[in-house]
Amino acid sequence: MQIKKIDNIPKSLTTIKSVPKELYFQGNLELLKKPTIAIIGTRRPSQYSRNITYSLANRLANNGFVIISGGAMGTDILAHKGAMPNTISVMANSLDIIYPKINENIIKEMSEKSLLISEYSENITAHPKRFIHRNRLIIGLADIVIVIEADSQSGSSQSMRIAKEMQKSIFVLPHRIGESTETNLYLENGEAQAIFDIDVFLENMKTLFGIAEKRKQNIETDSILEFCKNSPTYEDAFGKFGDKLFEYELDGKIEIHNGCVVVIS
Repeated sequence: MQIKKIDNIPKSLTTIKSVPKELYFQGNLELLKKPTIAIIGTRRPSQYSRNITYSLANRLANNGFVIISGGAMGTDILAHKGAMPNTISVMANSLDIIYPKINENIIKEMSEKSLLISEYSENITAHPKRFIHRNRLIIGLADIVIVIEADSQSGSSQSMRIAKEMQKSIFVLPHRIGESTETNLYLENGEAQAIFDIDVFLENMKTLFGIAEKRKQNIETDSILEFCKNSPTYEDAFGKFGDKLFEYELDGKIEIHNGCVVVIS
């Protein structure tokens, strides 16, 4: 996919600190016109965080939102995979370089079906300071920011401070005491809101952004879909419903990701 220069810097980036002088892209620029939600977090998320990241990104993307993240390992790439093709990755390197290599396949797919953005023209590799520069663009482009998991003094905690400075609404997952200390601190201080229920959060976002509810599929609500709404482990779901689970997967009603069942909206 050819690398092109964005003719006009998006309006949402014209008021941030260090406005980018130039931006380059691959993919579908039309995604910038939709409501955008950043999903960020650690490169080593817990299994709980992994499950919620994919499910949350998938549900939001299937209901009219575009998910923005940074193409890194862990939380970023799970968010991109869950949201495909409605996702934007802001890279810390120029687009002629694929980094990290472990994400090469999904990054190439996004360059064709989704959107990659960088402020570097060519021959620029990823560097620690460039991740911070990238993060300001992710937050700047986002209407809402979701932080899945962040410890103190981490890159994600720096992104939270950027979001706070930009007066973005910040949402976090509830974590146990001693885990994800930065998101828990923001909750304690009233600087972030918790996502306790994905369905409730999704409906609130659709109302906030005036997104009409998608036409519901003519499928009767049943116990299997209700049970799988909260992304149970495959073992739990199979133990409860047995071979019936295979039928739902073949019919495209559910998918299995990272050992968990995800309902397809």
